[in-house]
Amino acid sequence: MSERLQVKNPIYPVAGVLASLVVLIVGMVTAKTVNSFVYAGATWLLLLCFGYWKACLAVLPVAAAFTALFGGLTYAFSDNSDLALAMVSRILSVCAAVIPGLGLAPVKLMRNLSQLRVPRAITLGMMIALSFFPLLAKEVRQVREAMRTRGAGSPVNPKIFYRAFMVPFVMRLVNISDTLALSVETRGFTTKKARYTIYKPVKFQWKDAVYIAISIALAALAVAI
Repeated sequence: MSERLQVKNPIYPVAGVLASLVVLIVGMVTAKTVNSFVYAGATWLLLLCFGYWKACLAVLPVAAAFTALFGGLTYAFSDNSDLALAMVSRILSVCAAVIPGLGLAPVKLMRNLSQLRVPRAITLGMMIALSFFPLLAKEVRQVREAMRTRGAGSPVNPKIFYRAFMVPFVMRLVNISDTLALSVETRGFTTKKARYTIYKPVKFQWKDAVYIAISIALAALAVAI
């Protein structure tokens, strides 16, 4: 996830993750009703008010593109507007559900899970997984820039793609995996039971309670009405 989308003072990480799951589930359950659109919009506005405006704005073009594409394809193949609208509502629910994750720094989620004494194997695996995709995108950009600097040609050509892109890309990933293994070892990470301290513990604040209460109320209204 991009650092520019991260919120300086996000919602309590575990609460944000659970709220995202609720948004996704409620969105799927109410997909065939107008409540799904209202619920997705209300969730978007709620997160906007809680400081996630960068992530909220970032999902808008993605939501527009995917709703137009998949909604259009659903209507084209089924000739049923209700099915197309249900597909659109599901996509909007997914877009609303990912906003807390886009605005959350992975390290804060890891600290929160460590505070709750979640097994270290799970927290370590999640930390690596959350950090992998941004790192992967960065490596792709660097290899592409190196190709342009050397004038390697278009990556559409299979020979150029293999020799100028895939080979250096795989080598960089191998080096990163070695560095990551050494980093984990030197920092004392272990999956065995061991005492540990948490740098900058994540605190539950009053705004987190307000967010949870409003999220529960919106979900209950979307399902009940």
